[in-house]
Amino acid sequence: MREEGSREDEEARVSLFETKEARFRGLYKVFAGTIFGCICLIWVYRVVNMDRIERGRWCWMSVMVSEFCFGFYWIITQSVRWRILYHTPFKHTLLNRYDEQNLPAVDIFVCTADPKLEPPCMVMNTVLSAMAYNYPANKLNVYLSDDGGSELTFYALLKASIFSKHWLPFCRRFNVEPRSPEVFFAQLQNSSTNTEYQKAYLHIKKLYKEMKSEIESAVAKGELPENVKNEHRGFSEWNPKTTKQNHQSIVQIIVDGRDRNSVDEDGFELPTVVYMAREKRPNHPHHFKAGAVNALIRVSSEISNAPFILNLDCDMYSNNADTIQEILCFFLDETKGQDIAYVQFPQSFSNITKNDQYGNSYLVSAKYELAGICGYGAALFCGTGCLHRRESLSGSHLKDYKVNLEKKPKRNNNRTIDELNEASKALATCTYEEGTQWGKEMGLVYGIPVEDVATGLVISCRGWKSIYYNPERKAFVGIAPTTLDVACLQHMRWSEGLFQVFFSKYCPFIYGHGKIHLGVQMGYCNYLLWAPMSLPTLCYAIVLPISLFHGIPLFPKLSSMWVIPFVYAFLATYGYSLCEYLTCGSTTKAWWNLQRIKFIHRVTSYLFGFIDTVTKQLGLSQTNFVITDKVVTEDVQTRYEQGIIEFGGSSIMLTILGTVVLLNLFGLVGGIVRILMELKLSWSQLMMQITVSFLVVMINLPVYEALFIRTDKGCISSSIMLKSIVVASLSCYLGAFIC
Repeated sequence: MREEGSREDEEARVSLFETKEARFRGLYKVFAGTIFGCICLIWVYRVVNMDRIERGRWCWMSVMVSEFCFGFYWIITQSVRWRILYHTPFKHTLLNRYDEQNLPAVDIFVCTADPKLEPPCMVMNTVLSAMAYNYPANKLNVYLSDDGGSELTFYALLKASIFSKHWLPFCRRFNVEPRSPEVFFAQLQNSSTNTEYQKAYLHIKKLYKEMKSEIESAVAKGELPENVKNEHRGFSEWNPKTTKQNHQSIVQIIVDGRDRNSVDEDGFELPTVVYMAREKRPNHPHHFKAGAVNALIRVSSEISNAPFILNLDCDMYSNNADTIQEILCFFLDETKGQDIAYVQFPQSFSNITKNDQYGNSYLVSAKYELAGICGYGAALFCGTGCLHRRESLSGSHLKDYKVNLEKKPKRNNNRTIDELNEASKALATCTYEEGTQWGKEMGLVYGIPVEDVATGLVISCRGWKSIYYNPERKAFVGIAPTTLDVACLQHMRWSEGLFQVFFSKYCPFIYGHGKIHLGVQMGYCNYLLWAPMSLPTLCYAIVLPISLFHGIPLFPKLSSMWVIPFVYAFLATYGYSLCEYLTCGSTTKAWWNLQRIKFIHRVTSYLFGFIDTVTKQLGLSQTNFVITDKVVTEDVQTRYEQGIIEFGGSSIMLTILGTVVLLNLFGLVGGIVRILMELKLSWSQLMMQITVSFLVVMINLPVYEALFIRTDKGCISSSIMLKSIVVASLSCYLGAFIC
């Protein structure tokens, strides 16, 4: 008995994960200190020489304020690079310690909102990949939230649940990866010499094509025939008056995990599958995705009440069948796991091109920045690819939470499906939250477009810790934007929401004061300040070429010692950025493309995000949620794969972008001409400005190409080109009054 007890104690002392700190952080701090010194010298130069400026005082002051902003933001970003932590789980140790029946249950949430913008087939691939985890089926519960309230999505889920009876056994028999059927069949994996595998492969592919064809056919028609509706009584929830914004709450258990007859073709249990469309009425706020997730939390607590919740976007399929086992290593560790509220994975995408023209891969954020925030015991909750402890989403504070690994999820063995459906519907009505703490102290917070980031901050301030985990094999993979318009719209929405967090009561420096580490507060602001950083960037991109056009020097001469801090700060910052990017396994051209897309976002997306946030703070507009379009035409896809930027459209963002890049071209040419024509001006006086404008021109060569050379549908229209030329020309000449 004593030996058995000592063996259990020894096992408990063996950690289920390890934590390692990135190397050379001390050396980096010294390097960062030299850049900080140069930033201080630049500030001193601007202040000391301000009174000596005879011409272009307003330009000088504008550039000085911009450089103060750049310097402050650089200081803010350093917190995420000072203590970078990497975590490694030991799933084999977990499986040796816990048998299948002792592993905790997991509820998986998949959210979709519009069958036109988010094709049901894509959504079903995410659902099927979630059902196919290497995890006990009776411990898995998959919930699909359909905020579009569409019977087409319900029909697709029915078809997917039928197909899962064949797909799950196929995955289990041959241990295939990934377990999203669409992605798996696209990888041409039918090269095995195993006759049994080849036969099974062809059969399952045929079944998948049939399912996909039936779903796409129904979506194309926009309605379902009566004979299809008669196949399941759940269709009775819809009537001719049902619309996306006006319908009752619908909850349907598609696959009942309690039913011993709910098995696949091999006789193994199936995970529970539930469809939910929360009630929506025109006169009641629905709080966008946050409202949908909160409804799922309540409905799942009635049906399964698993202690852990995994959130997935509808386009984020599971790419690793062992992910749940890996995540649970963090939570079930006897010494360090009790304080952990959630584990966040990076967002990865399957359609990134070699040189990533839209900067969608977020390599540096994934490898360094998010891991840097984790160095202070917190992780940024990104809304998808995150597994939560249920109590952390229910308003519990760490000090009040008592770990109970023996807690069993609800099985509701004495209640019928109809009883569970009806009981759950009451939890998804639009009036249920009235007079409650939902959206405040419970669930995801309301009132902010990026509810995930604010919720993560609130959870951290309640004493919980969180972990950022970036495995070698990507856990979840989605679809990145393939056009500049969609990419800018997405970043505008993000920057607006993030800046609203900074302006709200959830500002990390206020809400987190005394509750979380200063490094976490600064780490959050690395992203919360995207929107306001558009102003100094736009100022630099406008004032420098105008002053150059009129021959007004704003930087020290090349012969002056003051030029050293400017040159060193620039070369050191961007040189380190390039090295950091290359260590992530990417290319120099991809880094160059990233600098372009950062510039584009700052002068367009983030600018409008800033304006929208200010107007909302003044009560002049309301929060809106825009769904990213996941549908791509064939010609757009072809250009994307060729690395060509898709500028097509008539957005005002393109007019601003065109104006800024042309202004820098005019300023560069005008400045060089002025130096050649005026004897009192020298290259030494204007070389710094010439260099900056030259770099802006070079980095935006694809924009000039889209303005003047390209003729395909992805070019910039002639009307935008003409407006940009006129505005840029007027800015150059009217700038004389400012200078």
